[in-house]
Amino acid sequence: MTFTSKLLAGTALLLCINPAFAAEIDTGDTAWILTSTALVLFMTIPGLSLFYGGLVRAKNVLSVLMQCFAITCVVSVLWLIGVYSMAFAEGNAFVGGTDYMFMANLLTSPVNGTLPENVFSLFQLTFAIITPALIVGAFAERMRFSSMLLFSALWLVVVYGPVTHWVWGGGWLGEKGLLDFAGGTVVHVTAGVAALVCALVLGPRKGFPRTPMPPHNMTLTITGAGMLWVGWFGFNGGSALAANGDAGMAMLVTHMSASAGALTWMACEWIKFGKPSALGAVTGMVAGLGTITPASGFVGPAAGLVIGIMGGLVCFNMTNLFKLVLHIDDSLDVFPVHGVGGALGTILAGVFVSANLGIFSGKGYAEGMDMLSQVGVQALGVLATGVYAGVCTLILLKGIDAVIGLRVSSDEETEGLDINQHNERGYDM
Repeated sequence: MTFTSKLLAGTALLLCINPAFAAEIDTGDTAWILTSTALVLFMTIPGLSLFYGGLVRAKNVLSVLMQCFAITCVVSVLWLIGVYSMAFAEGNAFVGGTDYMFMANLLTSPVNGTLPENVFSLFQLTFAIITPALIVGAFAERMRFSSMLLFSALWLVVVYGPVTHWVWGGGWLGEKGLLDFAGGTVVHVTAGVAALVCALVLGPRKGFPRTPMPPHNMTLTITGAGMLWVGWFGFNGGSALAANGDAGMAMLVTHMSASAGALTWMACEWIKFGKPSALGAVTGMVAGLGTITPASGFVGPAAGLVIGIMGGLVCFNMTNLFKLVLHIDDSLDVFPVHGVGGALGTILAGVFVSANLGIFSGKGYAEGMDMLSQVGVQALGVLATGVYAGVCTLILLKGIDAVIGLRVSSDEETEGLDINQHNERGYDM
């Protein structure tokens, strides 16, 4: 037997022993997902940190920055220990198994599609980081730092890990055909509903709604919003898990929806209040981004435009309903923007994926599906993830409150969380 023959026979034997090596790692796909990973982490620190930090009062800016930073660290460690395994290891319809605990077996299963397993895991970690960080906006300026850390850690394990498995890890919602390209249910619905529960359980900030509580630094907020917009290209475009046309289309519709959302919110403010605001423009942009997220890989640019307009319009009215009518102090509008936007976008993904909508159409339905049945699956996904996140969040908050307490005292809230929680100031005047 010649050397070449021996080499081919050995390679064939290796593939039989470990079929994972039969798949090839694509360096272009890998490079794009590595870039997307950095972009999504950029969304949380510094993007979301600055966006939220500018929206609170000056005495609480450092506390918000610290919360986002600390959540990044806690989630990363928990992801390594077992949450990645809960989400993506083979398991049952509701939760993954233990194969990937402490990132074990990544070397014996080196390929996810055309990606190294460690790259896929790192990319998914950035989604796990930003989801509990979004909830910070609901209880900003009034939750204890220790309680926030404990809640975020438990919420990641109890809510995020299982729901991710349901949708993306081979669980029951994925099996039913739920369309969620980049996290309408996994990220925005779960975080939005959790935010609503947090706002209701903790109660309003001292003085709300009688005392005006305007953002202390819109420059920080707009800077953070710009970082969110740029980072969202990795969030949605990277969810194609390849450097291909799906990634390009996801980025294109994401940009169109963000633009349409911002313009729609500004128009609503112009009509209702007489002037458009910078705060309204960036909030509308985020509404457009959140609404397009679940549909971004399934619809075309014209549909992205419509989804952005609808996201801006619906989220604008929901925000005003919460603040001006219901007086629910979701401090930074997490539920009206992310929760409502994510739910709306998930439903609309089932509409605009239809190939019968002309210039608005996307990829079309799977065999045997139609618009009505697909929208039903989408609604089921929103309902299931929302109810599960809401019930679990309520149980976690009540338990933590009974053990260590959730909220700072009235005097501490008046003083500001920067000083009484961290013994530091965001600004030294």
